[in-house]
Amino acid sequence: MQNFKVNIPFLLAGLLFLTSTVFAQKILVETEMGNIVLQLNPEKAPLTSSNFLRYVNANRYDAATFYRTVRMDNQANKKIKIEVIQGGLGDDSTKNFPRIKHESTNITGLKHLNGTLSMARNVPGSAGSEFFICINDQPELDFGGKRNPDGQGFAAFGEVISGMDVVKKIQTRETGDGEKNQSLKLPVRIIKMKILM
Repeated sequence: MQNFKVNIPFLLAGLLFLTSTVFAQKILVETEMGNIVLQLNPEKAPLTSSNFLRYVNANRYDAATFYRTVRMDNQANKKIKIEVIQGGLGDDSTKNFPRIKHESTNITGLKHLNGTLSMARNVPGSAGSEFFICINDQPELDFGGKRNPDGQGFAAFGEVISGMDVVKKIQTRETGDGEKNQSLKLPVRIIKMKILM
């Protein structure tokens, strides 16, 4: 008979990750401008929610920033206008986990409504650490929307349940000029993100 050794710390870490993925859906985002509470939707967007939780559990978003705000007045070159604030690791690729498959809204049934939490991306399957929050309803970010030429939309996976006043304050911060006209001159620091049990 063969003896099997159980790696208890590894087993406990795995159980903790599974528990946090399934049950811990609320995330506190502490920023220097106030707190935002997010409600994830792992039932409808399991892959994207798990990806976000992975960054939270690894403390990758601690000291990250909200660095981009898109308003009606700073996207003159776009036919389809949107309103969002964007945050994440920015150019720091050393903290990125592997990119994830695109969970489009035609699969999840979610919509980009006021306060929706979603993943930023370039091509489908390129989402990683960067996320955004919608200000007002943004149907052009859903599957079939025209904001992105590929028509695949973005991967909504949660919503703001507290702190939309903070989101709106971040949106009104001063941005740059020219090519940087959506970049915040003073990015808003994310002090910490943590799971609310």
